[in-house]
Amino acid sequence: MTAAMESHCIPYREIPHTAKLFTAFVDDFPRVSRFYTHPPTVAGIDAAARAATLDSGLRKQVAEILREQNQRFSPLEELDAATARNLDRLSGGAVAIVTGQQVGLFSGPAYTIYKAVSAIRCAEEAARRGIDAVPVFWLATEDHDLAEVNHTFFATRDGLVRYESPDGVSGRRVGEIVFGEEIAALVSTAAQGLEGAFAEPVSRALHESYRPGETYGSAFGKLLARLFAGRGLVLLDQVDSRFHRLSAGLFEKAVRRSSQIRDALLSRSQELEHAGFHSQVKVTHEATLLFSSLSGRREPVRGKNGGFVAGDKEFSERDLVAAIEQQPGAFSPSALLRPVIQDFLLPTAAYIGGPAEVAYMAQAQAVYQACGVNMPAVLPRAGFTIIEQPIARFLAQYDLIMGDLLAGPQHLRAKMERKSLPDGLSVQFDATEAAIRNLLKSYEEPLGRLDSTLIEALHASERKMLHQVEQLKGKVARAENFRSGVLDRHERILIDSLCPGGGLQERTHCALPLLASHGPEFLDLLLSRAAAGDGSSCANQHRVLYV
Repeated sequence: MTAAMESHCIPYREIPHTAKLFTAFVDDFPRVSRFYTHPPTVAGIDAAARAATLDSGLRKQVAEILREQNQRFSPLEELDAATARNLDRLSGGAVAIVTGQQVGLFSGPAYTIYKAVSAIRCAEEAARRGIDAVPVFWLATEDHDLAEVNHTFFATRDGLVRYESPDGVSGRRVGEIVFGEEIAALVSTAAQGLEGAFAEPVSRALHESYRPGETYGSAFGKLLARLFAGRGLVLLDQVDSRFHRLSAGLFEKAVRRSSQIRDALLSRSQELEHAGFHSQVKVTHEATLLFSSLSGRREPVRGKNGGFVAGDKEFSERDLVAAIEQQPGAFSPSALLRPVIQDFLLPTAAYIGGPAEVAYMAQAQAVYQACGVNMPAVLPRAGFTIIEQPIARFLAQYDLIMGDLLAGPQHLRAKMERKSLPDGLSVQFDATEAAIRNLLKSYEEPLGRLDSTLIEALHASERKMLHQVEQLKGKVARAENFRSGVLDRHERILIDSLCPGGGLQERTHCALPLLASHGPEFLDLLLSRAAAGDGSSCANQHRVLYV
C-alpha cells in the first residue's frame, strides 16, 4: 500500500482544543524545557538511554514476568519469536521504548494502535543508531473508569456503530473485570461489521481474544499480540501482583516523602501557571499519589493530621507502610506516580504519549526527582487521520481539505453549500460574479483620476455585492438540500468519518475496520510515517494519510 501524494501534515496548533502546553512542547520546546529532563529529539533519546540503568536482579525478574505474560497473550501460548528475541535483549541490557493505554474494548480508539506503532518505530530507529532498544506497551489495567473502556466505535458503510460490553461493575480495576457469556454475541456482531480483504483474520483475532472468562486486560493483550505478531512488541500487564511486590518499596517511599512530593507538585503547578499553562492533574494540600483498595473499593489515600486516611480508615505513616508491605496489591499509583513506577521497573529511554500525557509529564518530573528515578525522554506519539477513497471523493466533490472540517460545522456547511448548486445555476452565479468584478474594475481608472480615495469605496461596494451573491447562493443550496437531503447526508458522512463529535478521527474510531480493509500493509504504512524526534518536517505534526 502507498499513500497518495495528497497526504500531508497539520501543525497541532491548528487543531482545536489542543492543550497550550502540548503545543509549546512540539513547537517551542525551549519554552517548556525546564519541565522535562530531556528534549524530544534523537539526542534526547540517546542521552536518556545512557542514563537508563536498572539493577540486574530487578531487570531479570521483570523480564521473566513479561515472558510469562506475553506467552499467555500469544496464540496457543507459543511466544512470538520476535517478542521472545526482544525479551532476551531486555533481560540482557537493552533499554525500553515505552508507550501505553487503557485497555479499551476491541483495542479502543485508533490512537492505541498509533502509540504501539510509534514505539516500534522509535525502537527500530534507536537500534539503527547503535542503541539496543525494544518497544514495550504498558497495559493500563489498574484504571477504574469502566465507562471509558467498555465501548468502541466502528466506521461502517452505514455510519458509526457503537459496540458496548454489558460486562463489569464500575469501581473495580478494569484488568480484573471478567467477561461473561454476553461477550461472544457482541464479538460476533462486531466481526460481521468488518469488511475488506483482511476481514477474516481480524475477525479471527477478535474471536480468539474476547471470550468468556477473559478480562478487559487479557483480551486486549491477546488482540494486540495478534495484530502486531512478528513486530517484537512486548506487552506489560500492570495489574499483575508481582509488579506490585516489586514496586512496594517505591509505594513506601511515596508515603514517607509524601509532604516533600506534595510541596514539589504544588510548586510545579504554580510554575506552570506563571508560564501561561495549567496543570493537567489537580493537586491539593491533602493529596498523596496512592490509592487503596483495602476496603474493597478504590479510595484515594489523603494526608490528614500528620497521618493518612483512605475512606473512613485512618493510618499512621508506620501503619500505612506496614499495610503496603503486607498487601502491595491493594495499592495502586495515581496518574503522576504511575510513570515513575513504570520507569522504576523498566530501563526506559523514551516514553511516548498523547497530548494529555505529554502535558502531565511536566508535573510528573517533580515526582521523578523526589523519588530518585530517572525520567526518560518524552515524545509525542504519531497522530493520523486516515482518508479512504470514498471519503476522498466527497472531499474532492466539495473542494474540501481536512482544515475545513477542523474549522467547525458552520464553515464546513457554508463551503459545501457553495459547491452544491445545480450545474446550470452554478454557471450563472459564476458568470454574475465575474461580471460584477469586471464592471467595477472598469470604474477604477476614472474614479482614481477624479479622487483616489474613491477606490477603497469602490472595493467596499464590490465586497458587499459579492457577499450578497454568496448569501443568495447559500439560500439556493439550502433550498436544493431541503428538496433532496443530499447535502445533509454528505455532511454527516464527512463529519462521522473525519471529525466525529468535533474531534480527531483517531480519538473515536477503532482501527480494526481499517486493518480489515488494508491488512498488515496498513501497519507498514503507519510505521513508515511514524518518525519520532528525528527533526523531519512531520515529526511533531498530525498526519493526514490518503489510502
